[in-house]
Amino acid sequence: MSWLSAPQPSQRWVLVLSALVTVTAGPLHAQTVAKRPHVDDPNAPTVVRAEEITGSPDREVNLVRDAELVKGQTRLTADTACYKVVEDQVTAQGHVQMWRFGDRYKGDALQLALDSGRGWVLHPEYRLELNNAQGKANRIDFINEDEAVVADGTYSTCEGPNPDWYLKADTLNLDSGRDVGTAGKTIVYFKGVPIIGTPAMSFSLSGSRRSGWLPPSIGFGSKGSGEVMVPYYFNIAPNRDLTLYPRLILRRGLQMGATARYIGETDAGPYNGETHAELLVHDRVTNTDRWLVNSQHSQAIAPGLSYGWYIHAASDDKYPSDFSKSIANSAERQLLRELRTDYQRPYWSLTARVQNYQVLQDPAAATNPSLAVPRPYDRLPQINFHTGRYDVAGFDWAIDAEMTRFSHPTQVNGNRAVLVPQVSYPFVRPGYFITPKVMFNAAKYDLDGASFNPGAAGTSLTRALPTFSLDSGMVFERDSKLFGRAVTQTLEPRLFYVRTPYKDQSQFPNFDSAEAGFNFAQIFTENRFIGSDRVADANQVTAALVSRYIESSGAERLRLALGQRFYFSDQRVQLDPNAKLNQSRSDVLLAAAGRIADDWSFDSAIQYNASARSVFSSNYGVQWQPGQKKVVNAEYRYVRDSFKNIDLSSQWPLSARWYGVGRVSYELRDRKVLESLVGLEYKADCWVFRMGAQRFVTAAQTTSTPIFFQLELNGLSKLGLGNPLESFYKSIPGYARLNPETGR
Repeated sequence: MSWLSAPQPSQRWVLVLSALVTVTAGPLHAQTVAKRPHVDDPNAPTVVRAEEITGSPDREVNLVRDAELVKGQTRLTADTACYKVVEDQVTAQGHVQMWRFGDRYKGDALQLALDSGRGWVLHPEYRLELNNAQGKANRIDFINEDEAVVADGTYSTCEGPNPDWYLKADTLNLDSGRDVGTAGKTIVYFKGVPIIGTPAMSFSLSGSRRSGWLPPSIGFGSKGSGEVMVPYYFNIAPNRDLTLYPRLILRRGLQMGATARYIGETDAGPYNGETHAELLVHDRVTNTDRWLVNSQHSQAIAPGLSYGWYIHAASDDKYPSDFSKSIANSAERQLLRELRTDYQRPYWSLTARVQNYQVLQDPAAATNPSLAVPRPYDRLPQINFHTGRYDVAGFDWAIDAEMTRFSHPTQVNGNRAVLVPQVSYPFVRPGYFITPKVMFNAAKYDLDGASFNPGAAGTSLTRALPTFSLDSGMVFERDSKLFGRAVTQTLEPRLFYVRTPYKDQSQFPNFDSAEAGFNFAQIFTENRFIGSDRVADANQVTAALVSRYIESSGAERLRLALGQRFYFSDQRVQLDPNAKLNQSRSDVLLAAAGRIADDWSFDSAIQYNASARSVFSSNYGVQWQPGQKKVVNAEYRYVRDSFKNIDLSSQWPLSARWYGVGRVSYELRDRKVLESLVGLEYKADCWVFRMGAQRFVTAAQTTSTPIFFQLELNGLSKLGLGNPLESFYKSIPGYARLNPETGR
C-alpha cells in the first residue's frame, strides 16, 4: 500500500532516511584505515529520490522513474529501484549507474548491500579511479568495499570505448585494498591482435611494485648467442624484495640469477644492502661452471658503531666479456672484497677494514702485455684513526693515524704506520682570508725481506717530514650584467704557498701511492701524490684567479678560473726513481662553466703547457635542453699521447608522438667507434614503444651489440627484448622517460 500519493509528472520526491538506519561499528585503527582506503560512514543518512516513491519507510521503499539513492560516498541511479531499510540493501534495474569511492559502474541490473559492500551488477561497464582503469564484463560480484570479481571481462588503462590494449580474462579479481589484480586464462590484446596469453597473471592496480612474474626478456649475448630470461619478483615487504632471474642461453645452458635488496632501521640505527648472484652450471662452451657474486651491506649495531662489507667475485677472467650487458660491468676488472667496521664519536673516529682484490685479465693481455691489469696490494688489515676540532681558541687541528699490513703475491710485503698531525689558524675577515698551517708526516715501514729476496732479513725504514703552507685569498664584488641580466660579479684572487723539505724516498716501497691528477682541486693541496708512500718535496706557490657571476637568487650563472703553480726548486721525489722533473712552473689550468641561459649549460677545462706552447689535455662539454624530453649533449676530450674522443648524445621529439634517442662515442686517433646507440620511442596515451640497438667494447678484441625493443603497457607491464630504459638513462645525460615510473 502506498504511503505517499502518486506525484504529479513535474514533481520529484526526496526522502531522507537518516533516522531509520541505526547500524553502528567500532572505531578503526589507524593501520587498518591505511590499508583500506574505501571506508564509508555506516551512520550516514540514506537519501532517495524518484518521480514516484511507494512502500513503507521503515521496511521497504520502491522508487519508480529516474530513481536515485545516495548514501555516503555511494550514489546510484536507475529506471527503478527498491531499497530495503532493515537490510540496508538496494536493488535496481534499467540503465543502472553507480558511483562508489570514485569508481563508476554502468549495467542492466544491480544489487548492493550498502553496509558491507557485497552485491553484483549484470553486463557492466566500469571505470576505476585507481590507475584510471576501465573494462566490460558479463557480471561483476562485489565481495566487499575493496574487492570485486569480474566474470568474462576486460581490463585496460586506455581511454575510450576501443582501447589500444586490453586484457581479457574469464575471471578477474580486482582488490584495491591489497592493490592487486589477478586474472585467470588471460589474453593480452594490442591493437586488436592477441600478443600474449597466459593461464594466470597478476598486476598492481596502482602501478606500484608487487610480487609476480616480470615480462620475459629476449636478447643476444656479447658473442651473438640468443637468450631468454623470465624473472620473478617477490615483494617480501615494503623494505625487502627478491628477484629471480632464470636465463636460458642457447649456446651455453641455463643460468640462474637472484638479486635481494633490503633497507630498514633498528634501535641502533639504519641498515641497507643488496646481493646479486649468478650461476651457470657447466657452460657448454667452456665446459666449466661460471658464476658471479656482488654483495654489499651496511648496518649500525650500536650508537656510533657500524659495520659493512663489499664482495665482488667472478669465476674467471672472461666472465665480463661473455655476460656483461653494460659498459660499466664489462670494464670492471679489479674486483674488490672488503669487510669494515667504523666507530664514530663527536670528535674522533676509528675504522678497521680488510681488503682483497681479484683481478680479471683482459683475454688479449696474453699476447699484448700492455693490456695487463695490475693487481693492487691487499690490506690485511688496515686501521685508521682520525680526530680533530675546529675553532679551539681560533685554531683548527687534526690528527690522522694509520696502521696497515700490505700483502701481494709477487711484490714486497710489509707493515706501514703513518701519523699526520696538523694545526692551522684561519684569519677570516669580510673580503679576505689567510690560513697558515703546519703539518707533520711520520711513517715507519717494516718490510719482509723474504717476500722479495728469499733468505734476506727484514728491513725497517722511517720517514719524518714537516710541511708548512699558507693559503690566502680575497673577494671583490661589483654589480654587472650578463647577457642582459643583472648579476653580481666577483673577482677572487688566491695564493697558496707550500714548503716541504726533500728526503730521498727511492728505497721506500710503493704500496698505494700514485700521482694525483693535475686539476684545480689538486693544485691547492700540500702533496701532489695520493696515498702515504710518497711525500713530495715542495717549495712552490700556486696562483689562481676565479670570477663568478651570481644572480640575486644566489644561482651561479658563470664561473671562470685560471691557475698555475710556480716552483722555486726542483721536484726531486718521483714515483719512478729515474724520472727527473726540472721546471720552474707547471702547466696553466683554465676552466669555464655555467648556465648562460635557461636552456644552455657548458663545462670546459684546458691544461696548457706554456713552455712547449701546446695543450696537454682539454675537455669541452655543452648541453642544450630547451624543453621537456629535449636534450642535446656534445663533449670533446683530449689527452696528449693518450686519446682524442668526441661524444654526441640526444633525446629529441621527431613528431607529436615519436622521439629519437642516440649516442656515438668516437675515438679520433684510432678512427673507431667506442660506443654507439640508436633508438626510437613512440608515446601513446596508455602505452609506450621503444626500440633500438647499442654497441660497446667489452674487452680489447670483443664487442657486444645488444638489440632491444619494448612495449610498455601503462599500469600493466613491460614486454619485449632487453632493457632499453637502462641503456637510455646511462648513455644520454638529461634523458627523461616518456611516461611516469610505475610498477616494479
